[in-house]
Amino acid sequence: MNEDFTYEYLPWRGVDKTTFQFYDVRTKIDSTGKPIELGFKYPNDSFKVRSFAEKSFRSVGDISRAGLFGRNKFSAGSHKYVTITEGELDALSLYQVLRSPVVSVRSSSSAVMDCTADRSWLNAFERVYLCFDGDGPGREAAARVARLFDYNKVYDVKFPGGDRKDANDYLRAGDVDTLRNLWSNARKYLPETIVSDLGTFKEILSGKPQRGVPWPWPTIDYMTYGIRKGETVLITAPEGVGKTEVCHALEYQFLKKTQDAVSAIYIEEPKKRHLQALAGLELRQPVHLPDCDVGGDKIYAALQSVVGQDDRLHLYSHFGSDDPDVILDTIRFCVASRACGYVILDHISMVVSGLASKAATDALDYLSTRLEMMVKELDFALILVSHVNDEGLTRGSRNISKVADIRVDLHRDVLSDDPIKRLTTDLLIGKNRYCGRTGYAGSLLFDPQTYTLNEAANDNGPTMVEQLVA
Repeated sequence: MNEDFTYEYLPWRGVDKTTFQFYDVRTKIDSTGKPIELGFKYPNDSFKVRSFAEKSFRSVGDISRAGLFGRNKFSAGSHKYVTITEGELDALSLYQVLRSPVVSVRSSSSAVMDCTADRSWLNAFERVYLCFDGDGPGREAAARVARLFDYNKVYDVKFPGGDRKDANDYLRAGDVDTLRNLWSNARKYLPETIVSDLGTFKEILSGKPQRGVPWPWPTIDYMTYGIRKGETVLITAPEGVGKTEVCHALEYQFLKKTQDAVSAIYIEEPKKRHLQALAGLELRQPVHLPDCDVGGDKIYAALQSVVGQDDRLHLYSHFGSDDPDVILDTIRFCVASRACGYVILDHISMVVSGLASKAATDALDYLSTRLEMMVKELDFALILVSHVNDEGLTRGSRNISKVADIRVDLHRDVLSDDPIKRLTTDLLIGKNRYCGRTGYAGSLLFDPQTYTLNEAANDNGPTMVEQLVA
């Protein structure tokens, strides 16, 4: 240790010694007694160091993976509320006033990364207060962080800006009561959903309408203009018709035709079988079957070709819970934290399979409504699978069909004496908010040799798409 320096807990900018000591924030002092630097210690023992002379910052240790400053000072769920600030000194300032858990991100630009690292810890509290700076970057960071959580638990502390843009500004001015009132009067966070100026209208209308990711089959692709973000596609069928194979084909399409990350939630399918399905589509072979002579290295190489890189495909393990909020939180995390542009949920009924009839219906109504709200809020595409009953209604809740943007019904005669009919699935669009095209959308013929679904040829000469266009 260099004996020319000492490290002490010193009051500064309205923050008292006790608060600095609680957060273990020390001031570095030279041999003349002059304060040189202030070190904010993060949970992984890295430091963000502020120089007094130059008003600059530097870091010591791996601060990029440190998460939230102050997180280690409070146990998860130890209080009803947790507050997130944009700066370490603001966290100390607000804690000094509130005496409840307050943590900080490193900066507005790192806010989502820092909160994602400690998201489970944050989510353990009943409310999450966002206390970001009252300037442009601060408001934008608050909006991005808010998306990580259910909006029902996020509260927004709004600073007016100017010379009072953060918590420490109020503490330095001795205006503790106003700071406390700003926090106490925080309201539930609301995204900027209402616009009324012509300039914004012009921006909304700018740009040519774009097609979505194409379906693997031409007729349904023609009828829907592809699969777009911000929409829910509901796929329905009785049990055993082949909904999961259709989902495999769509997932393969998303991974091969886009650069987006994909979240795959197949509640009834083991992870190994799921990965084998993707590799099999690449190889055009049923690699999951024991009589398929394909080695493990080749299967893995095929999967690598499909997925491309780490953190691209996010598989979900069965959660063993009948709580819809678990699945909602999982999807929000995948989209907001992992940038998944496409989510497949196969199938929604299994989420509440352990509940009694009335409770299951209520849970499915709630889940389907919240899913559609989240699709619009976070702008991702949701492929949602549901069984239907003998009347063709979505099992457990009619609301599942009501909230979907596009509904595709699968029909297959699994007991037909004709082997071709047993392998053929008809697609019917029962709902299409985007362009209104409904009705027959082609037939898919399952090839048991390659385990692929291909659009069946039309015996009348022209393709189905050509007939529709004509």
